Amino acid sequence: MKDALKLIKRGADEILTESDLKKKFESGKQLVIKAGFDPTAPDLHFGHTVLLNKLRHFQDLGHKVIFLIGDFTGRIGDPSGINKTRPILDAKDLVENAKTYEKQVYKILKKDLTEIKFNSEWCDKLGADGLIGLASKYNVARMLERDDFNKRFTSNKSIAIHEFLYPLVQGYDSVALEVDVECGGTDQKFNLLVGRELQRDYGQEPQVVITVPILEGLDGVKKMSKSLDNYIAIDENPDDMFGKIMSISDELMWRWFELLSFIPEEEIAKLKAEMESGKNPRDIKFLLAEELVDRFHNEGDGEKCKDSFLKRFQKGQMPDDIESIQVDIEGDSILLVNLLKDTKMIASVSEGNRLIEQGGIKIDSEKVEDQKFEVNKGSENIYQVGKRKFLKIKV
Repeated sequence: MKDALKLIKRGADEILTESDLKKKFESGKQLVIKAGFDPTAPDLHFGHTVLLNKLRHFQDLGHKVIFLIGDFTGRIGDPSGINKTRPILDAKDLVENAKTYEKQVYKILKKDLTEIKFNSEWCDKLGADGLIGLASKYNVARMLERDDFNKRFTSNKSIAIHEFLYPLVQGYDSVALEVDVECGGTDQKFNLLVGRELQRDYGQEPQVVITVPILEGLDGVKKMSKSLDNYIAIDENPDDMFGKIMSISDELMWRWFELLSFIPEEEIAKLKAEMESGKNPRDIKFLLAEELVDRFHNEGDGEKCKDSFLKRFQKGQMPDDIESIQVDIEGDSILLVNLLKDTKMIASVSEGNRLIEQGGIKIDSEKVEDQKFEVNKGSENIYQVGKRKFLKIKV
């Protein structure tokens, strides 16, 4: 019991309640652990893995995990932490995004102890009568106790009626699945507790609620998010993944060790002591980068990425295997930012202009300083974006 609780507490923010969790462990039965993911964007990233790691901890103790894809709740849109009503999402996009989730989740979870479910399976069957009955389980005053709803209400910002359905439907998922434990981010606490109360209403033993912290992105400040471009996708190229991990601050490194690493806490404490005694934090960061690359790719890939990283950045050398492509253009020249966008080295012209301003774009190792720089037809050069992207382009 002591070891089990220690494992579950690692990286957790709150357990509601610990005494209930002890009782469930003492029952000796295989527990059903649930976490829901709305497929609102393709690909899982490191921010998702904080929660997935907690599910894996339960699997290491022999319990069953339900990875719930919210194809129904995704149509409503989770209002957690949002200061305005979300647009209704397209069902086709949700289906396509869900496919990538199904492929990627087993990079962390054990296949034999994981069941993937879609909440449309039971929510579609509710119908109008079922939704009205579910809505009768909660009142508006209780909903307005939720921090984000309360802030919007008091500042006269819109709250659409369908947003109140989200926590109720999420809670109903726990009823439909007869869940023992539900895990979610700290921003999900209200929704998770609604599930606990609904289970009581339906005559079930209430679930234990476990919240985990929200992971800061590469900037070390804001929540990891694709929209903020401060994320690492779990299926990202190994070298890119390694390089991005090495780019985080030393302070953020310890936060990532706590929430993403499977290294025992005692060993992490030793590493902290070594750094305080003068060890180069870069060498400690190597351990984190190697572990995560190995987990999401193949054993040994982390060490290969480290060798490549040292060769490229410590010795000032370019990689040996730079991809070479040919680009056909109209006219005699093309704006550099347009060329880089067309070859997918940058996502947008504005990103390219920002990188040029920051000295982050080079041609044959020379920094480009002019945002209006044009590349002539017939040229063949090595283009570098940031520290990790290289491409040989013949125009």
